Amino acid sequence: MENTQVDTKITPYQEEAGEEYMNDAQVEHFRQILENWRAQLRAEVDRTVHHMQDEAANFPDPNDRATQEEEFTLELRTRDRERKLIKKIDESLVDLEKGDYGFCESCGTEIGIRRLEARPTATLCIDCKTLDEIREKNRI
Repeated sequence: MENTQVDTKITPYQEEAGEEYMNDAQVEHFRQILENWRAQLRAEVDRTVHHMQDEAANFPDPNDRATQEEEFTLELRTRDRERKLIKKIDESLVDLEKGDYGFCESCGTEIGIRRLEARPTATLCIDCKTLDEIREKNRI
């Protein structure tokens, strides 16, 4: 198994007065965040695969077998969520390359540095996201 070391100590971006939004320094900052996050998730997937291969056993006791199957099911469910997150990270990296990253896909305004640091895959500004959640809540 490959030992993947990921730098998780990225300090928050310090904006300067009058600084252009999504300038080269900001783009590089978010590229590092997204690439490190993706690497961490991929390392987890690799660990899960190896863990399941190493731990797979055919227990004669049905309770032991059921416990192991439940553990594997939970792990796979978590990895599936992470797989979807990796896809969103990849989409964010493509947006970064195209120059669309950091702008609301609904209204086109700036999403904001702090919101992106809290949720690097955000595609909506806080106002559009709030409206989206209200609409979703009313559909239920």
